[in-house]
Amino acid sequence: MIAITMGDGNGVGPEILLKAFTQTKIDDCCVVVGDLSFLRRCAGMLNLSIPFHAVHSVEEAEPGALNVWDLGLLTEEDLQPGTRSQKVGAASREYVAFAAREALKGTFDAIVTLPVNKEAIRLSDPGFTGHTELIAGICGQKDYTMMLSSEKLTVTHVNTHVSMLQAVANVKKDRIVKVAELTHYALVGKAASPRIAVAGLNAHAGEGGAFGDEEIKEIIPAVEECRKMGLNVTGPYPPDTIFLRASKGEFDAVVCMYHDQGHIPMKVLDFAGGVNVTLGLKVIRTSVDHGTAYDIAYQGIADCQSFLEAYRFAQQMVEGRRQMG
Repeated sequence: MIAITMGDGNGVGPEILLKAFTQTKIDDCCVVVGDLSFLRRCAGMLNLSIPFHAVHSVEEAEPGALNVWDLGLLTEEDLQPGTRSQKVGAASREYVAFAAREALKGTFDAIVTLPVNKEAIRLSDPGFTGHTELIAGICGQKDYTMMLSSEKLTVTHVNTHVSMLQAVANVKKDRIVKVAELTHYALVGKAASPRIAVAGLNAHAGEGGAFGDEEIKEIIPAVEECRKMGLNVTGPYPPDTIFLRASKGEFDAVVCMYHDQGHIPMKVLDFAGGVNVTLGLKVIRTSVDHGTAYDIAYQGIADCQSFLEAYRFAQQMVEGRRQMG
């Protein structure tokens, strides 16, 4: 059973969810965590006929219906398409927190998250940085990382939602080794020895210390440690060329030093098809690789592809974990 969190109701999340359901692209093995009255109004605005069913346990789910675990946080009057709202933002955070807590209990096998708006959530939770950090905190875990994956490229991150100054300070051997290890285990089902490239932090991967010494002090020792562990890890490679090489099939994944180093090539190569996966957690979580897109919300033009890929990826991860025992 997969939990789908509704996301920020004023963005494209509900539209994507409802369109995917009407196109029979998601099966009966899911429950939406959100607000039923809100979703009913969404369907009306989009002229979609949806057989909704309210549940308060997975056992109550009905085949053929869109089963909604109704948290009762919003009403239909709260729907203001394209608007940043404190109330809607706080609700979107609670959907994720609720699903994570239930997944830890074993209620759900995985979580697929629709997009939230960080600024809307920070109106009530100023310290919020993202789904990844929220779910990791609920799980009580620190050794995790973000993976973005598509048929064209897969990247993981040493740093995610921190400033550039903090990101540079966080480029440490132990962290790089942990991210490479998590990347290896995420891909080992596809390849016996996944080929993992490590990107440099500085221009030209430091060029022997001419443009910074992080490669010499932290990144190269990390690569050497990974190889001692038996991982197929090489690098560091110049960031301006490694993503092209990986996209041509030379590597299975690239370990990136900071958020935009990985996100920019992913979104250029496959904006619609990318999936966001959190590695290293007690619960399986995948997500769309785009935001709330307030500017096109409720216009009937939002693309479902990233959500469908995230849903399929979650199913694959559940099956992979089941096979591994």
